[in-house]
Amino acid sequence: MKSGGASRTAVFVCQGRAVADGRLAAGRFSDPVARRLLRPDELEPVEAARDEAAAEQARGRERWAVESVRACAEVVVPRTVMIDDVVTRAVTDRDGMQVVLLGAGLDGRPWRLRALEAATVFCVDHPATQAEARERAAGLTPVAGRLVFAPVDLTTEPLDAALEAAGHDRAAPTVWVWEGVVPYLREPEVAATATALAGRSAPGSVLLVHYQAPSLTAALARGVLGLVARAGRVESATADEPWRSAWRPAEMAGLLAARGFAVERDADLLRLAREIGSPAAHGRSLRNGRVAVSRMRG
Repeated sequence: MKSGGASRTAVFVCQGRAVADGRLAAGRFSDPVARRLLRPDELEPVEAARDEAAAEQARGRERWAVESVRACAEVVVPRTVMIDDVVTRAVTDRDGMQVVLLGAGLDGRPWRLRALEAATVFCVDHPATQAEARERAAGLTPVAGRLVFAPVDLTTEPLDAALEAAGHDRAAPTVWVWEGVVPYLREPEVAATATALAGRSAPGSVLLVHYQAPSLTAALARGVLGLVARAGRVESATADEPWRSAWRPAEMAGLLAARGFAVERDADLLRLAREIGSPAAHGRSLRNGRVAVSRMRG
């Protein structure tokens, strides 16, 4: 949860969702809200990426931006669909289920996921980041039954205290969505956050963790892309927000098990993409991204 305005990564992922809407995994993926959270200059590569003729004509920095958001769309779709499906089942199967979006960024679920109509949704993020997200969403009407913004600066305030102040009920089950955050945290930070979540998870709570598996090739590729972007003086979502941790599935399962969560499924994004018929041209990137679904025992 980065200080300042919306992070480059948050904007980049939102651009990817906007590119994918109506084009990738039709019938399984939909996010008409994404484009409404973007500013005009951020929409330019999105529009070009959605227009084959415009994409072919793009050159230089514009071409870089178009290809980047297209690649992002391919990676974002499978994890979004899996998380949406799990959240939908959880809130449908059990009344009173709370939903917490950790490091919410520009997550559009409170405004687009109809399954949240009877749920209380907490958006947790750094105060400055959240202020910008709220400004971008000012013209949108939430579909969530109740939407609560929970600003927290984790460098000075415990997550537990922030959730308590926001009205989160530790005695009621919660669906925790931890998407697009773990790779940017160091291992002790991941462990500390998981401990805090466990302390507020009633039996039956569900924790979804999106994370990266170790890959020297992926790490080197991100480094090279960052160098190329800086050399070409183009913006890169990877430049200022490096990955800080990677986990093998067994390591993630062990981390969660030690805190009372039993992993029910852990799948890589390549497999998920194939399940929903989404493009998989960037197979290596998809294979290294994973989503673990776990449930609090008891």
